[in-house]
Amino acid sequence: MSLELWSKNGWLRPHQTTREQIAELFAIVERDLDDARTERLSTDWQFGIAYNAALKLCTILLYAEGYRPEKNLAHYRTLQALPIILGANRQADADYLESCRAKRNTAEYDSAGHISPEEARELVAFAVELRTDVEKWLKAKHPELAS
Repeated sequence: MSLELWSKNGWLRPHQTTREQIAELFAIVERDLDDARTERLSTDWQFGIAYNAALKLCTILLYAEGYRPEKNLAHYRTLQALPIILGANRQADADYLESCRAKRNTAEYDSAGHISPEEARELVAFAVELRTDVEKWLKAKHPELAS
């Protein structure tokens, strides 16, 4: 599967990004990672905020490649683009983020208190590592968008 095929299927649409837009998304990632480490928050909120940081990192990947997801299944498509862009060896990461999306939705909309402190810390650590990988990828593949 390729992003071009996803676009032909109507799952993505073209998007022209700018260095400023990418910088703003990285600023959101930094804010969210800082907030997710705030122990005054419930683990549900820490997890949700860390999820948002990871989602924004995947958004950066898509935007840099010239696409944005259509509204229907936007989070799912954004996360599933990760191995398409960074390589098939990242499929497990996309699967992990998909499971985090489902947990976050449960915590946000259905019931509280089902996210453990370990799960929240694990997702924060994952997002920090992903940020490093996205920064390296951006500098290598789209240096005009890197800060």
